[in-house]
Amino acid sequence: MKAWFALLAHSARRSRMFLLVTAALLAAFQILLAFAAKELLELNTFSGLAALVPDFMRQVFGTSLLTLMSFRGMACLGFFHIAIVAFLVGLIISMATELAGEVETRFLDVVLAHPLARHWIITRTIALLVGCVVLLLGAMMLGTWAGLHWLVASDLARESFAVVPQLALNLGILLLSWGGLALMLAAIARRRNIAAATASLLAMASYMIDLISQAWKPLKPVARYSLFHYYNSLNLITGSRQVTHDVLILACVAAIAFALSYLFFQYRDL
Repeated sequence: MKAWFALLAHSARRSRMFLLVTAALLAAFQILLAFAAKELLELNTFSGLAALVPDFMRQVFGTSLLTLMSFRGMACLGFFHIAIVAFLVGLIISMATELAGEVETRFLDVVLAHPLARHWIITRTIALLVGCVVLLLGAMMLGTWAGLHWLVASDLARESFAVVPQLALNLGILLLSWGGLALMLAAIARRRNIAAATASLLAMASYMIDLISQAWKPLKPVARYSLFHYYNSLNLITGSRQVTHDVLILACVAAIAFALSYLFFQYRDL
């Protein structure tokens, strides 16, 4: 266990500053969103914004898009903005494929020269992924809570924040599922860029399939195989969709991917 903690600490030190700065930026972004939502609410602008939405956008995203044009939707925007979600998925994929980079640089040859079982290396990466998700989403929740409670009335703040834990939980499990798939690829790859590029392309294709299926109905059956299909944040905000079903599916995907990572790495030739 001492060797495992040393390996975990070594990996954490390499990314700690980047993760801490990222967490601070995400928290600050959520505070700014709360401020923007407050300003728009005071100017009574949300109804006008809804009228500006083009018809094709309404068709693609459905009536739930109008939720974005509300105080709660604006305050929680960071949890489903495509840039934020894409960045977080990319970050998790990068961290999960660290294993392939260690194989490529022969770092694991040195590590495994010590009395350390292979499964501890996979456990190290899973612990890092979970810690990263908890840190970043915890910072986003804290920023949202602080912004709402500093800037708006307590009743409105509590009502708007009520959905944030569900958004964070669903997004966190989504990130872990992509982390699990990336780790599974890293467990069999010899080059980090191959594993990371493959996982990134799968994520992009998965998102595009889910997005297009909302407008093109024949693609609906295929969209069920997209992980992004199980993170419908706009419906979570309206309360028209429960998080339990989606979280369970994503958790199963993550668990299976992590289990296969253990299996593939245990029997691979380094």
